[in-house]
Amino acid sequence: MVKARVSTAELVAGRYRLVDVVHRETNRVSYYGEDIETERPCLLTQIGLPNDPCPEESRRATSRILRTSERMGLLRPGRVASVLDAVEESGSLWIVTEWLDGTPLGELLAQQGTFNYVRAARIGLELLDVLEAAHVAGITHGELSPGQVFVSDEGSVVVTGFGLAGATLAPRVAAPSYASPEQARDERIGPASDLWALGAILYTMVEGRPPYRERDRPEATLKGVDRLPLRAPVRAGPLTQAVQGLLRKDSRERLSRPVVRDAFVRVLNEDPQAPLQAQSRPRLRGLYAVGPGWGRRAMIAGTALAVVTVAAAVLVVTNGRPDDSDASAAGTAPSPPASAGTPTGQSPTPSPTPSSSPSSSPTQEATEAEPPTASPSGTALPPDYTTYKSPDGFSVALPEGWQPLRTTRASDLAYRVFFSADGDARKLAITYSERLGPDPVAVWRDSVEPGLEEWSGFQRIGEIKATTYQGYEAADMEWLSDKDGVRVRTFGRGFLIDDHRGYSLRWTTPAADWDDPANQEALDVFLRTFRVPEG
Repeated sequence: MVKARVSTAELVAGRYRLVDVVHRETNRVSYYGEDIETERPCLLTQIGLPNDPCPEESRRATSRILRTSERMGLLRPGRVASVLDAVEESGSLWIVTEWLDGTPLGELLAQQGTFNYVRAARIGLELLDVLEAAHVAGITHGELSPGQVFVSDEGSVVVTGFGLAGATLAPRVAAPSYASPEQARDERIGPASDLWALGAILYTMVEGRPPYRERDRPEATLKGVDRLPLRAPVRAGPLTQAVQGLLRKDSRERLSRPVVRDAFVRVLNEDPQAPLQAQSRPRLRGLYAVGPGWGRRAMIAGTALAVVTVAAAVLVVTNGRPDDSDASAAGTAPSPPASAGTPTGQSPTPSPTPSSSPSSSPTQEATEAEPPTASPSGTALPPDYTTYKSPDGFSVALPEGWQPLRTTRASDLAYRVFFSADGDARKLAITYSERLGPDPVAVWRDSVEPGLEEWSGFQRIGEIKATTYQGYEAADMEWLSDKDGVRVRTFGRGFLIDDHRGYSLRWTTPAADWDDPANQEALDVFLRTFRVPEG
């Protein structure tokens, strides 16, 4: 089994930093992470290996995973996650793939409960296309489950996990509720096992639970898969026969791919618009909701199973370096973007800034942002300051000439915007996250500071201080670090707008200029004028 807790301060293979949990299954945990060498986001999947794994077997397993992923990427480009690295470390197999701009199907199901049969057919058809390409090429997935299927906002599907079969504990325990009867008996598997998994996923989508429930031990779940009769689906509609045909215990009696494809196509032809009915992507729960990744639940993917708590309930903040592209912005709790609010001139008070948001997707230049406008009515601004209204809904007054330099975001779960001007050594970073813990001080201490400690010359100034800010729970933290040979000082204020969402502001200047009146005035203006989105 994978270990129950992994600190975000740890580096996998000395290179990959864990930021937050994305999804968890019995013997598999997926994390949002960052490659510290390339500074790009990635998806890391931790899989438990047998006790004392043979080094040669581990080497063959990692080679097979890389080779199979490359083949599948050529067969179905864009539909299979690209594996960047595979390593065995401390009894676990770690698979590193490119970051996927989507949500694990298991998380969607945990939040929505059930899908209508048309939406299930749409996803099922995409999965079948990927499996067909693999089977024609002689490749069996062998580990297919909702945790290996990522669904984008538009509904397209990306599959992970090719090449894993045989690398994990035997019999198959990564997601035993989706293991076929032959896998439960530890027999040889083939394409029919993937079709069983497809049927189990369809069943879960329409019924809201897997065909064979998770029990307290994987062995008990697998015994049920092998021996218990199938409870007939009641919400599958015209997909009922296809689901039951895929879940026949005798692999020789399962429906063939063409028959299953015809069933999907018939459903979609009869009601092609149904998948678009109010099926908007829900916000992730738990840590991930508080952070991408990162609370009501301990994980972003937080399934109904016990959750794995990651020390960092924050996003990019723990991974960044003290510059435009790193954690120079304060880690904070998320809050959903809305329309821009109007500054009120209310005096700010410190507030906790949970971890910063992760860059789950490539950096996006902030070209959509509206240019700064005149100062808001009712708020007296110093000369040469104007109010900037972000397309994400927040607003803040900025010095003349300041613009957003870049924005990193993890879909709608977290983002960070960096502000400055050409030739100005000072920087402001504003972070929003939906994966924060309920205690702002703890977010700074347990989620943000461990990552900051890896920065050159990091030194915290004083204690992390609990406070309130605009009526919200908050916390302040200050620290020193080195950037490009210059000692810089950062003030971070994070605040929670509900139990897992919030913002943080980080103000960084050269340490020697910290007490400059203009710099103190700038910090005061930022804190006084920042407003969260209305609504």
